[in-house]
Amino acid sequence: MGDEVEREGEIREKLVATKEAWARDGRALTGETADPAVERLPPGQRLVQDWPVLDLGILPKVDTGNWALTVDGLVENPIRWTWEDFRAQPAFTHVSDIHCVTTWSRYDNHWEGVSAKHLLSVVRPKPEATHLLFHAYDGYTTNLPLSAFDDDDVLLASSWEGQPISRDHGGPVRVVVPKRYFWKSAKWVKRIEVLASDRRGYWEVRGYHNEAHPWAEERYSE
Repeated sequence: MGDEVEREGEIREKLVATKEAWARDGRALTGETADPAVERLPPGQRLVQDWPVLDLGILPKVDTGNWALTVDGLVENPIRWTWEDFRAQPAFTHVSDIHCVTTWSRYDNHWEGVSAKHLLSVVRPKPEATHLLFHAYDGYTTNLPLSAFDDDDVLLASSWEGQPISRDHGGPVRVVVPKRYFWKSAKWVKRIEVLASDRRGYWEVRGYHNEAHPWAEERYSE
C-alpha cells in the first residue's frame, strides 16, 4: 500500500510540474480570439473522436455506494445528497462540446444528470453569494463565478453517451461547464462551496487562467 501511494505521489508531481511548465512557456497559445457564435472550434484547438483521460495521476476509490455531494456555505438550504438522493432529482439531458486546455476538443457529447439550475433552486444561494469552489475526491479544487454555473447548459453529469461516466472520467458524478476550458468541470465532485468572493483552485494558483474562456484563449494567467 505504501509503495502504491508513493508511486501515485511521484506521478502526480511529474504531471503537475509538466503542466506548470506549459503555463510558464505559454504552450499552444496562438494569440487569437474568436466569436463562439461564428467559430465552433476555439483558437488553438484540434478535434478528436475519443475522450482523452486527464487527471492528477490519482483515481479516488469512489463509486455509487460511497459517493455523496455536499453543497454548503452561503446557501439557505445546505444539502448532502447520497447517490439515491441524486438519482431522485429531475433528470436533465444536454448535448455540448468539450474544450480542453491541452488543445483537444470533442463535439456533441451527450450528457445526463442534474442541471445546475435545479441544484441552485434547491440550495438557494444567499444574496451575497458570488462564487463557487468545487472540491473533488482526489483533493482537486476549481473555482467558478456563480453566474457561470447558473447557466442552461451546466450540469452535474452521471452519464455520457448513454452510459454511466467511468471512474477514469470522473464518475460517478462530475461537473460539466461547456463554456469554459474543461479543467473547470471538476471530476469526482464531492462538495460545492458557495462563497462571497473568489477563491482560486488547484490549477488557478499554478499559472492557469482564472476565467478560462476558450474563445478568448484564456489558457494561462498573465
